[in-house]
Amino acid sequence: MADRRLQVFHAVAKHLSFTRAADALFMTQPAVTFQIKQLEEQYSTRLFERRHGSIALTPAGELVLEYAQKILALSDEMDTRVGELTGEMRGPLLVGASTTIAEFMLPRVLGEFNALYPQVRARLIVANSESIESRVAEHSLDLGLIEAPAKLSGLSSQICCEDELQVVCVPDYPLAEFQTLKPGDLADYEFISREPGSGTREITDAYFRDHGIPPESLKTQMELGSPEALKGVVSTGLGFAIVSRAVVAKETRLGELLGIRLDPPLKRSLYLVHPQDRFQSKLLTTFIDFARRKLKEQAA
Repeated sequence: MADRRLQVFHAVAKHLSFTRAADALFMTQPAVTFQIKQLEEQYSTRLFERRHGSIALTPAGELVLEYAQKILALSDEMDTRVGELTGEMRGPLLVGASTTIAEFMLPRVLGEFNALYPQVRARLIVANSESIESRVAEHSLDLGLIEAPAKLSGLSSQICCEDELQVVCVPDYPLAEFQTLKPGDLADYEFISREPGSGTREITDAYFRDHGIPPESLKTQMELGSPEALKGVVSTGLGFAIVSRAVVAKETRLGELLGIRLDPPLKRSLYLVHPQDRFQSKLLTTFIDFARRKLKEQAA
């Protein structure tokens, strides 16, 4: 088991905040400060520079962080492998997912996996695809589920399922009269877009470019950071959006929003990404196989 002081130090170093680290660890801020003070006394050096309203790692802190990440990863690996020797699937499972996957596809997968393996402690981190990929690359996540293949070196990408995107708008929006829509049909209407760094944004920009429409020429009204925010704005009638069918399944079923297929269809692969150079436990390989199977069933 890793030294608790290293766990606290790692949290403070990643958040660069004693308050946020305390929240993440379910500790009080004085307790976090005490653990860091003990570690600094052990090494007879300061690990953080305290500034007005912020902190930063010292050179010694940078070195300790490098080793702390390796030690904590090995500690988790040890817990998992010992559990495997006893025939029990157990241990932490740190999963990151892009917003669309995390909110609309993954909850059922995690719930069913936990029912099968109740000793597994799954934790889900939600961010856009770019952020999740970075966190997998720095080994702060075991696995990521994102909306585009990994671009960073040292990561392995596997297609887990296919996803179709469509235009969505309110039933009385001018585009609602169309059965299908070509990319050029959308150029004159108000567009509600995802933010840069989003996998959905990346694929929609590429789709428009491939069909001769520069994304910057669209009548973009807003750039929003989540599918829920996107649906909220579209439901006011301000414009249309392009989202995964899974995102608006409930709203289209209730008649609150209308889904219109694109011609040609806009389909993408969703990817599982993990470090190439990291030991894959039985727990991780079991979850990867389970998630791929369940996500394919949902997409069917």
